[in-house]
Amino acid sequence: MARIDETRAFLAVNIAVLTVSDSRTLANDTSGDTLAARITEAGHHLAARDLVRDDATLIAAKLAAWIADPAIDVVITTGGTGLTGRDVTPEAFERVLEKRIEGFGELFRTLSYQKIGTSTMQSRAIGGVAGGTYLFALPGSPGAVKDGWDEILRWQLDARHRPCNLVELMPRLMEHVGPVAV
Repeated sequence: MARIDETRAFLAVNIAVLTVSDSRTLANDTSGDTLAARITEAGHHLAARDLVRDDATLIAAKLAAWIADPAIDVVITTGGTGLTGRDVTPEAFERVLEKRIEGFGELFRTLSYQKIGTSTMQSRAIGGVAGGTYLFALPGSPGAVKDGWDEILRWQLDARHRPCNLVELMPRLMEHVGPVAV
């Protein structure tokens, strides 16, 4: 069973939040508000927040800019993970990802199944790494944001979480960069 090791120091992570929506604005973005509040309540830094339309090129451009920003360690998106023609967040992620974190989507859907049953199959939540930055795409509902943060990301982005966590891997995410040994 996972636990928090109180003998270890908490390390604040710099997290950017991106809402993907054609219908919301930052003024009525309840999912983004929910996520931003949970991030800061957990002791992390809200490094950036923005909203873009459901357009894979715009989403990928924002992701690429934040991946290139050394002040951002993690990007979490909300919205655009469904099955309709306008839901293109996973496709935008595929344009920038270097490695997928398969277990994130699998775990999200497992947890979601307990609450919404088979409707969880409509979620294309995805996680991965690019340029030393973690990327996670959550569905756009406040409930999905709560589930993704409270049940997964809150724990994996806490350096005290045992038996392991994503924060302790951060210094090694760029190991592939540099000269290739032959």
